[in-house]
Amino acid sequence: MTACHACGQSVSVDKKILRTEACPGCGSDLHCCLNCKLYDKTVHNQCRETQAEWTPNKERANFCDYFVFADRSASAVASSDEAARKKLNDLFKK
Repeated sequence: MTACHACGQSVSVDKKILRTEACPGCGSDLHCCLNCKLYDKTVHNQCRETQAEWTPNKERANFCDYFVFADRSASAVASSDEAARKKLNDLFKK
């Protein structure tokens, strides 16, 4: 099982994820860069596939043929959200 990038709900990926599929928990697009295992914000075009076309909105569905659903657990998504919130809150502490 893997998890939605937006809400962390577990998503079954027994078959190919179609461009029109949405998360059953939050309705976010599943076939998007943020759910792809090739997504990497530190590389050119934010994708490790060098032949992939630039996708400006990483949260929206796209037609990328290189899409592979990222293998991550729901707890990993939740813990990364909590860590980001903690860092943001630490910025404003005196």
